[in-house]
Amino acid sequence: MFRTLVKTEAVAVEGQVFPVRFFEVRTGRGLRRYSAEIQLGPGDHIILDDDSVTNLEARAARLVPATLYSRILARTA
Repeated sequence: MFRTLVKTEAVAVEGQVFPVRFFEVRTGRGLRRYSAEIQLGPGDHIILDDDSVTNLEARAARLVPATLYSRILARTA
């Protein structure tokens, strides 16, 4: 299966900007699936998948801050 880059954008959290790349892939049955790759740092990625880019955009906007804040809490605990 080949992924096709659909769009790129960025999510900003407290002055830091994290790039997000959205891909489309066709399933074996010909359906479209989308994934988002969010780069938090070198070798540190979050990958999400869904049926639509709109849903992925919303999930990325919620998940990136939550992930960063949970990692900060884990370091201080």
